[in-house]
Amino acid sequence: MTHPGEQYYPEGVRWDAPIARGTLPDLLARAAADYGSRPAIEFRDRPISFVQLQDMVDVAAAAFLRAGYGAGSSVALFLGNSPDHPVNFFGALKAGARIVHLSPLDGEIALTHKLKDSGARVLVTSNIAPLFATAVKFLEKGLLDRLIVCEDQTWGEVGNPLAAIPANPAIVTFRDFTSNAQTPAAWPAISADDIALLQYTGGTTGLPKGAMLTHSNLTSAVSIYDVWSAKQKAERNTVERVILVLPLFHIYALTVVLLRTLRNGDLISLHQRFDVEAVMRDIEVKRATYFPGVPTMWIAIANLPDLDKRDLSSLAVAGSGGAPLPVEVAKVFQKKTGLTLKSGWGMTETCSPGTGHPPVGPDKPGSIGLMLPGIEMDVVSLDDPTRGMPVGETGEIRIRGPNVTKGYWQQKEATAEVFVGDRFLTGDIGYMDSDGYFYLVDRKKDMIISGGFNVYPQMIEQAIYTHPAVQEVIVIGVPDDYRGEAAKAFVTLRAGAEPFTIEELRALLAGKIGKHEMPAAVEFVKELPRTSVGKLSRHELRNQQRQMQSQPKLATGGRS
Repeated sequence: MTHPGEQYYPEGVRWDAPIARGTLPDLLARAAADYGSRPAIEFRDRPISFVQLQDMVDVAAAAFLRAGYGAGSSVALFLGNSPDHPVNFFGALKAGARIVHLSPLDGEIALTHKLKDSGARVLVTSNIAPLFATAVKFLEKGLLDRLIVCEDQTWGEVGNPLAAIPANPAIVTFRDFTSNAQTPAAWPAISADDIALLQYTGGTTGLPKGAMLTHSNLTSAVSIYDVWSAKQKAERNTVERVILVLPLFHIYALTVVLLRTLRNGDLISLHQRFDVEAVMRDIEVKRATYFPGVPTMWIAIANLPDLDKRDLSSLAVAGSGGAPLPVEVAKVFQKKTGLTLKSGWGMTETCSPGTGHPPVGPDKPGSIGLMLPGIEMDVVSLDDPTRGMPVGETGEIRIRGPNVTKGYWQQKEATAEVFVGDRFLTGDIGYMDSDGYFYLVDRKKDMIISGGFNVYPQMIEQAIYTHPAVQEVIVIGVPDDYRGEAAKAFVTLRAGAEPFTIEELRALLAGKIGKHEMPAAVEFVKELPRTSVGKLSRHELRNQQRQMQSQPKLATGGRS
């Protein structure tokens, strides 16, 4: 059978190509065996070879085992981009534990829920002051038994604000935690079907759900990308320098960049945060060849006033993911650089892979591309998810493949709601054209994708309701030139209450929600739309706003 779009696949690539499955510790071990002293990661101009990384991981794994964090344990990582992440990620997995990713961008409400829900009683963090201060709060609240603190200065002094580590038996530095840890006679047996990662995503109640991603899911995701790009990589026949500025707690960065780059023996140029000039130096001076980013990063680069004079000749691949890429951004980038900026689609529940654009094929602006090898996608009726829709007709996109989650942690009902047999209902509304290319037109879920991060309106609404002047609130996503989409709050006030500014609202919300969740605007209305049974209707509010935006305007004003 020829799958839709397979005629446009790279030469020699078939949809039914074998997809490799295994465990993540084996993935790293094979990379260390294959590439030895070759640099795997460069951080603050310090190279770490594949063998050195494997040795660090073994020490961490031995320490986790010694401390009792093996099979059945959840180990939470609350880290930014540094080598501390892969060392502890692979180390805990080799000990037989599962990882829980915590985002430093989240507020206390979401972080508290993830810790309680996952059962993680140990957290690995950094002595970078903001991270450490938040982590200590969870320890003080009794949510943790132990806090393991990695010292940022281990990788070189760069002026980050560092916290003093207090004398507390529940707090231990990573150095002391791993001191004199002995390699066991045999490492714990790990199955490809074991849960490797609880990666939290949005829930219908506003609280995140933990997508259960197995070792098989994640290694399959790496293999899918490798099969897709095998011809291109063989033709280039070089060690790629891959820029990693995406946060490692995000599934896109974890799979597309960290795991895949390590497996292929390429070099990860690791950045602690996105800085447009630092990225440009990596390209122009260090001759980076591959830069996967999110739309906000590409917008920043496209807006450089001297972009057409920059030397991007080393860059062979420029990819965008995490959120829809505005067509105009891709056009501007291509016009100024001559490089084609391609975007694909995936989600947390698919370990990232879903669709991609072939190196050659029809030019389809706005498309998310073709289903990748090993992945089956179709479009089904919004009213009946068992009924397929014909080509060109809009419905909900379904997906199945070896990379798709087995469900949500301790959420049987939520899991049942998103599966039709073995096909996962994505919540994304779109269609497939006659060439097999997919297009997104809307989202069934209320989730907002802002700057590549998932933002959940109900979490924001819960926090806004703590304002004494707020009677009711609905949060929706609105177009944003920089972030693609941003949260906007529509508020009705209590009797006698006075309106407040967006700055005052953000001050109230600080600490309650993450910085990426902060509303970009607030609008006060006399009433909010409701359903026939009296519930506030986010759907109707979105429709009202679209209608207003489509009407001609005589004048424009600034954001409230």
